[in-house]
Amino acid sequence: MHKLLFILSLLVIPYLNAQESEPEEKRELQKFEETENTREQLNFFFNIANRYQDDSAYDWLDAVNASLVNAQRLADSVEVDHYKFMQSQIFYDLGDYDKSVAIAKDLRENIDRYDIELKKIMLDLLDQNYAQLQFYDRQIEIRKEKRELGLTDNVAFYDIYSNLGLHRRAMNEYIMEVKKGIPENDFYGLAQYHNNVGNYLRLDKSASTAITNLLKAKGFIDVYLNDLSTVKTENEIGKGLVLKAIIEGNIGKSYEQLNQCEDAIPYLERSIESIQENNGGGYSQDIVENTLALAECEIKIGNYSEAKQYLDADLNLIKPAFQLKKNRLLAAYYGRIEDHRNEAFFLKKNIRIQDSLNVHESAIKKQQLVAVVAQEDLDNSRRMIDQQKLEMERARSELQNKDEKINLVFISLIFTLLGFAGLVYAYLKSIKNQRLIAEQKHIIENSLVEKDSLLKEIHHRVKNNLQMVSSLLSLQTKNTRSKAAIEALEEGKSRVKAMALIHQKLYQNEDLSVIEMQGYIESLINSVQSVFKKGGHNINITIDAEGVELDIDRAIPFGLILNELVSNSFKYAFPDDHANPKIYIHLRKNGQEGFFEYVDNGIGLPDDSEERANSSMGIRLINRLVNQLQSKLNIDKSSDGVRFYFNFK
Repeated sequence: MHKLLFILSLLVIPYLNAQESEPEEKRELQKFEETENTREQLNFFFNIANRYQDDSAYDWLDAVNASLVNAQRLADSVEVDHYKFMQSQIFYDLGDYDKSVAIAKDLRENIDRYDIELKKIMLDLLDQNYAQLQFYDRQIEIRKEKRELGLTDNVAFYDIYSNLGLHRRAMNEYIMEVKKGIPENDFYGLAQYHNNVGNYLRLDKSASTAITNLLKAKGFIDVYLNDLSTVKTENEIGKGLVLKAIIEGNIGKSYEQLNQCEDAIPYLERSIESIQENNGGGYSQDIVENTLALAECEIKIGNYSEAKQYLDADLNLIKPAFQLKKNRLLAAYYGRIEDHRNEAFFLKKNIRIQDSLNVHESAIKKQQLVAVVAQEDLDNSRRMIDQQKLEMERARSELQNKDEKINLVFISLIFTLLGFAGLVYAYLKSIKNQRLIAEQKHIIENSLVEKDSLLKEIHHRVKNNLQMVSSLLSLQTKNTRSKAAIEALEEGKSRVKAMALIHQKLYQNEDLSVIEMQGYIESLINSVQSVFKKGGHNINITIDAEGVELDIDRAIPFGLILNELVSNSFKYAFPDDHANPKIYIHLRKNGQEGFFEYVDNGIGLPDDSEERANSSMGIRLINRLVNQLQSKLNIDKSSDGVRFYFNFK
């Protein structure tokens, strides 16, 4: 039943969003129609945060068409062009790329009479439409024109490579082009970067690696949306929510690739609902992909009626790949319910579509692959020719100046020959140097690999030695009858395990310099629970350290501090009759500054806790470890439970 309600929400939510508006506030379309100057209307149109929230794209199209007809009747070419810019954008938002590109191409014929802002709008429209229509050679031409106009410094090809199926090459170029330009505190940019890298990996059938990057992207966008220190506009919040929905959709599709459908379905459902709520009613390719992925998941787990509801949803299947996938899923659905007649119908339908595509697509893709490479080579060749022309002009000018005196010409020729000989010598020497550099680089790389292996082995052995110490302490515990001695040995064993876990995480990581603290803290909690076999398993423990990485010099003190705090909570904070025991661990690092917080809702510290702290080895150890982190431990015992916190660098 809940699946049916979800399907109905796909169709009803956009309608409800379009109808809901506060009566005292004017709708965006009404404000647009009341704006008298067409240039102001154009600027208003392209800067609206959520253009189709109150009025649909078709309502906007009717309003723009009416204004366009009036401008044509008055023969005002400037106003006509302004309305055509808006008309082209609306057709693109509706997914009617043929109409959109036809209008944009018509506008391009008059490009010389537009200012730089209008040129950018027009070229962006052509770029986006050519990408959807798979005219990649024309897309390259548009991007080069942007560079010539100064609208961009560089021409990027990674999205074109991905559209042509070269996802790994697209990812590598994207990383080289984009990563270096993202500041550490730009959480939205980092989320977008990791989402794109993860999506390239998903498209390249590396779903497991893709999920790692996509979860990083989700962590960064959550930080961006929850960051109250930075004021965000409504448009920025909407963009952030849409990006989060796209990331969750990509996570769901990655899980679906791995046949982990139970994990995939919640992500896909949340993604569709959030995109519909925050995308302003425009066409979204992600909704189509996520809905088809949901249908595939439901078929895999045997929920055939739910799968059919998704397949019957009113989706705009613009791309042939979407229609092929829907037909394949319908054939699978009918096959599962043993309706073999319909199964054969959709399989044959796909064969006809595939045959039609194969006739043209392979040749077109091959030509466009050649076009991409040829365009790059052509640019390099043109630059070299231009440089050669400049050098030839300079040489001709020098020769003309020296024609008056034969001796000077002869001398200049001799010097030219000597210079050429010097260039040849320098060239040969540079080749030799390059070979030496390559050999040295190879030696250094091998040495680094060997050192990494040795360092991992060292951490592995340290971990093994610490485990041996832990085992010796366990043996000693069994041979000891004193309760106080047993407790001391158990505490010592727990501390040794905390340090051993650090070295285990290090030799398991690819990066030997840092430790990912979320996973480490989770493992540490499990380790402490194994020592304190009673009491710890009914406690609700929340860990908030996603995306925080620390070096070993700081990770070991944090591990020992957490070991002491969690052990104390397990032993003393929660009596057997304590209701709803909770522990909250928060670790955050922003640039060079960090913050740690540990809270439990137990019985709290006794009134003489300061005197006990002077005699308690655990509290003294925590204070020394905090001092080692160049900070001071703060203890808040004013409310129920206890709170330990400190800043660090």
